[in-house]
Amino acid sequence: MFTGIIQSMGRIARVEPIEGDMRLGIDVAALLPSTEIRMGDSIAVNGVCLTAKNQPDSCQPVMWVDVSRETLDKTTVADWQPGQLVNLEPALRLADRLGGHIVSGHVDGVVQVLTRQADARSLRLCLQAPAELAAFIAPKGSVCLDGVSLTVNAVSGREFSVNLVPHTAEVTTLGTCKPGSELNLEVDTLARYVARLHEWGIPAQNNVREGDKS
Repeated sequence: MFTGIIQSMGRIARVEPIEGDMRLGIDVAALLPSTEIRMGDSIAVNGVCLTAKNQPDSCQPVMWVDVSRETLDKTTVADWQPGQLVNLEPALRLADRLGGHIVSGHVDGVVQVLTRQADARSLRLCLQAPAELAAFIAPKGSVCLDGVSLTVNAVSGREFSVNLVPHTAEVTTLGTCKPGSELNLEVDTLARYVARLHEWGIPAQNNVREGDKS
């Protein structure tokens, strides 16, 4: 689990297509040595939960990960290139603060940036979600874009907007995105389960015991 609070930015070092999927080398020097990454640890890279295959250190700061076909289909990973900056967040520890919201690192789909404009000292992005994900996005709800926890300003159909405060624009890759950029979207976990219950026709009152009804 993650919170959508980016710890640092890394850089794609190697991209290796292998037998239909992919292996990536990611320079995580900016996380080291304050964060120890062990083999098998989960790291969110642009919002995608990936598993470290090795234990990078200050001498060899490249973390190797495997990427499945499902991840390549649902995220922007297939378009990543060597030298590209990416947002990094290590997995949440029980003693950590929940500064953003609960994020799983399981990307639901890709959104496109429609417009970018200044909003006082902040930066306002207007984005378009895939039709199948639009219903999961609500005003003042939470979304995770390229691993960054953000609050939704407004929603109109498939379009929604978010604001980046100066700090977020400076320390994440979102500060450089532009119209046409594609970002990984993870909707709020609660919205997923509410939608699934509704799909199966299970109203909330079915979960209330008869004796508890007033």
